[in-house]
Amino acid sequence: MKPKSSKHILFILLLLISCMIASCKNTDQQKQVITYGLTLAPSGIDPHINASAELGIPLSSVYDTLVFQNPENGEFVPGLAERWTISDDGFTYTFSLRDDVTFHDGTAFDAQAVKTNIEYILDPDHVSQKASLMLGPLEDVKVIDSHTISFRLSEPFAPLLDSLAQVYLGIASPTALEKWGPSEYQFHQVGTGPYRFIEYIPNDHLTLERNPDYAWAPEIYKNDQAQIDEIRFRFFEDPATRSLALESGEIDIIGEVPPYDAARLAESENFQLYPVAIPGQPLQFFFNTQNPPTDNVQVRLALIQAIDRAFITETIFGIYSPVAEGPLSASTLGYSSNYPYPDYDFDQARSTFQNLGWEYDEGRGQLLKEGQPLQIQIVVPTWGSNPEVGQLLEAAWEKLGLEVSLEVAPGFGPLKQAHDSGNYHAIGINFFGTDPDQLRSFFRSDGFYNWSGYQDPVLDSLLDQAVQASLDLNKRQAYYDQIFELIRNEALILPIRDYVNLVIARSNIKGLRFSSQGWFPFLIDLSIEP
Repeated sequence: MKPKSSKHILFILLLLISCMIASCKNTDQQKQVITYGLTLAPSGIDPHINASAELGIPLSSVYDTLVFQNPENGEFVPGLAERWTISDDGFTYTFSLRDDVTFHDGTAFDAQAVKTNIEYILDPDHVSQKASLMLGPLEDVKVIDSHTISFRLSEPFAPLLDSLAQVYLGIASPTALEKWGPSEYQFHQVGTGPYRFIEYIPNDHLTLERNPDYAWAPEIYKNDQAQIDEIRFRFFEDPATRSLALESGEIDIIGEVPPYDAARLAESENFQLYPVAIPGQPLQFFFNTQNPPTDNVQVRLALIQAIDRAFITETIFGIYSPVAEGPLSASTLGYSSNYPYPDYDFDQARSTFQNLGWEYDEGRGQLLKEGQPLQIQIVVPTWGSNPEVGQLLEAAWEKLGLEVSLEVAPGFGPLKQAHDSGNYHAIGINFFGTDPDQLRSFFRSDGFYNWSGYQDPVLDSLLDQAVQASLDLNKRQAYYDQIFELIRNEALILPIRDYVNLVIARSNIKGLRFSSQGWFPFLIDLSIEP
C-alpha cells in the first residue's frame, strides 16, 4: 500500500476538525427537550369541556387566565386582566384587559374573545363537565369596550376569582373554537400561554413547543420566557411502571409515584423528590344515610372508631401523607383543625353495636341480630389507592364482626351507577380544588355528589351563606367551622388521608414549581442543568 503524503494527512485532519466543529455546532443548536409522564389518559382534554386534573398538567402552560393565584400566599394577581374591580354588593366584576396579547394562531386577544369563551363553556350542547359549574351564578357577560369586560352575577359568589385563575377557564382563541368546534378542538388547542399545543395522540403522547412570542408572563412565574424548547408528555397509568420509566431514562418527571418507590429514588443523587400537598378533599368514604344500618349516626360513628386511620395512611402512603381530619384537606382554604374525628377505639366500636342490639357470636366471629349478620357494602374507585384502602377497611370491619363485601368500580361511570343503585353503605369519591365551595356539591341536599344522601336545611343554609360572603375570608371561615362541626357530628364521611402528590424529577431538572392547585407545574420555569 502506498504511504499517504503529508498533504493528504493534513487534508484528513482538517476534514476531521471541521466535522468536529460542525458536530459541536449541531449539538449547541439541538432543542432542549423534556419528557413528562402523565398518570392518567383522560377520555377528553378540552379544559372547557372535560374535568380531569391530569389535563391541566400540560394545558395550564398553553393557556393564560384572566387572573393567576400566587401559590405562596394565595393572593390573586393580574394575568390577561391587568386589573379588576368588584362592586360593593359583590354582583359585578369588571376586568380591564391587556392590549398587547396575541393568541398562538395570530388572533388578537380582546374582550370579545373572553365573551366568546364564556359562551362556548356555557353552551348546553357542549356539556361542560366542570368549567360551566365553576362560573357559579353568572348571569351575563358584557363587553364594555375592546379591552374591558364585566361579569354580572345573580348573587355574590366568592369563588369566582379562584375559578377564573384555573385552566378550565383558560382563554382560547375564538378563531380556533369556531373552526374546530367542541368535538375536534381538543386536538387543535390554541391559547396565549408560554407553550404552544402541537399534537395530541390519545393514549400515546401530547407535545408542546415553546412560544417564542410570549411577552406577558404574570408575576407568579420566575422566568419571562420558557427555557425548554419542547415538552413531550407520555402516559403511565400503571403505578408500577413509573419508577422504571424514570430509572431507564424514558421520562424526566412524573407524579403519583408509589410512596416506597419515591422513598427509594429520593435516596439517589440522580433524582429529586417533590412532595406536593393537593388542596381539596381527602381520600374519603361517604356513608349512605339512606340505607340501614348506616342510616343510624351511632352506627356511622362506630364504623369510624373501628378504623385505625393512622395505620392505613402509613401502611399505604408511607410517611408522606397526613391523616385527614375532615371534608377538606389541611392545605385548603376553609379547613379547620378544631373538629378532629374520633380516635381508633375498637372496643368502644364493638360496644356501640352491642348497645344497639347486635350480639357478638364467638363461633361465627360475627355481630348478629335475630340471627342475621350485620352486612356492609363498600364501593371504591380504581384511582388514588382507593382499592388498597378499601381492602384494609374490609379487614377492619370484618374483625369487628361485620359481613363486608368490597366492589371496585372500574371508572367514574360504574362508580356513579353503584351510587344510583343505592346498594352501598360506604362509597369513595373526592375532588380537588382550592376553594371550599366544592363542599356544596357533596353536602347540600340537592348536591350532585351528595352521595351520603344526608338532607339538612341548616347545613344547606351554612353552605350557601359561606359562598355568598363575598371576599371576607374571616366571615367565610366562620361558616366553614360550623360546616366542619356538623359533618363531623353527623359522621357523614370517613376521612382517611390528605392527598400529597409525590413527584420525582431527574436531579438535573431545575425550577420545578407548582400552582396553587398543586397538580399543575409552571413549565415556563423549568431548565436543564448541563
